[in-house]
Amino acid sequence: MAVSFYSVVVDAHDLPSQARFWCRVLDWAVLFEADGEIVIGADKDAVPGITFVPVPEEKAVKNRLHIDLAPDDQAVEVARIIGLGATRLDFGQAADAGWVVLADPEGNEFCVLRPKNSLID
Repeated sequence: MAVSFYSVVVDAHDLPSQARFWCRVLDWAVLFEADGEIVIGADKDAVPGITFVPVPEEKAVKNRLHIDLAPDDQAVEVARIIGLGATRLDFGQAADAGWVVLADPEGNEFCVLRPKNSLID
């Protein structure tokens, strides 16, 4: 049986706002929108995408799963993404850590890494 990574599903209160934030961060587009679901991606045929679904409860604890972004220039991207509405978080990571922890407008943590050339560098 073959399987592929299709989508990350994010629980959200304000689906349109979350979709717009992540579209600006990733330079993606809204591909599908309904009352209970918004799908964004680079292209309708490019996977994975991100799907936002509504939930009534507030986020209560640190994410068990998060997105890592690999930019060409970490400092420039951190500043740009904060300008889009993200906030910087401190989980006690060392000053020389290879990542910066940010939260999207609804508090979901994600990391901006130092530039990467592969999945194992």
